[in-house]
Amino acid sequence: MNERRPEESLKIENIVASAKVTDFLDLPSLASQLKDAEYNKKRFPGVVLRMQDPKIAALVFGSGKVVLTGAKSIDSLNKGLQILGDQLRALNIDIPEELSYKIQNIVTSADLGTPINLNKIAVGFNLDKIEYEPEQFPGLVYRLDDPKVVVLLFGSGKLIITGGKVPEDARRAVQRILSELSNLGLI
Repeated sequence: MNERRPEESLKIENIVASAKVTDFLDLPSLASQLKDAEYNKKRFPGVVLRMQDPKIAALVFGSGKVVLTGAKSIDSLNKGLQILGDQLRALNIDIPEELSYKIQNIVTSADLGTPINLNKIAVGFNLDKIEYEPEQFPGLVYRLDDPKVVVLLFGSGKLIITGGKVPEDARRAVQRILSELSNLGLI
């Protein structure tokens, strides 16, 4: 095993969050007034705003709902929502000063630091909670109930944890997997 503990290898790859900023937005008007706004109603029903710092995309809908994606931290998510709010307020759109969001999904990567035998894991883990079809996909899909996440395990020892609502979910998932692998004598 390498020197780093698996919990220390955790890295947020993407956070998806939703927010309601107002009750109605005139998308054609918005797209024409905001720099770098993309709006093609035939392809997508919202305005796409790509921010560079932080590197986040905001999908803005006529209902006043917004989906933020691409954030790599809670801080960058907060900053991205603040920037969006400021841009809309600059267009004299009535947007609350304090905007809040709901995290829909956090995707995190991790590294166990050692290769793992997915065939043995597939036999040892609770069969109701796993999917492993190496001819279809090289990873083992493991559905946890607590935390309620899906973990993709790869033979290299790399993991992808998806479905988290708070960053702590990924850490708890890795600890649980380490414990189960250890109990089965697989690491």
